[in-house]
Amino acid sequence: MDLKAVQAPIKERYGEEPNEARITLTARASEGDAPVACSVDAGRALQAAEAHAGVGGPGTGACSGDLLLGALAACAQITCQMVVASMGIETERIEVTVEGDLDLRGTLGVSREARVGFDAIRVRFAVEAPGADPGQIASLGEKTERYCTVLQTLLDPPPIETTLDAEPG
Repeated sequence: MDLKAVQAPIKERYGEEPNEARITLTARASEGDAPVACSVDAGRALQAAEAHAGVGGPGTGACSGDLLLGALAACAQITCQMVVASMGIETERIEVTVEGDLDLRGTLGVSREARVGFDAIRVRFAVEAPGADPGQIASLGEKTERYCTVLQTLLDPPPIETTLDAEPG
């Protein structure tokens, strides 16, 4: 695939019409059969989600933390692949692993000192590019981090607005 040829008219259009580049993505979750499960419609795919076994869920499906880490892994993987293609680097393998550490005492309200959410997230890129020089590899890492939407969102989070639309009674 000639990624530069595919992206050239898109980049030109966005340069001429910046508002064309602004999009809104939507994900919707709806109830499952039990209070520990739901389904998530992410626009192009339906994903089942469950509470983690460590907070009372069945532990047989992806929890929301898995989905967050999966979104980061997917974004980092695709971004790295696209950067490699753009740079013309030949690779034998690209694999991204994302790990996140949680203290479930915070989620369960056992300890007010325990953070609710991830304490740390690690992203590891395994790239085998025998013909690439160290400068190309360094540039690959920098560009992948710079253009990975999910990584940049987590590093510099946007304001998040929450609303509760509830019908009383």
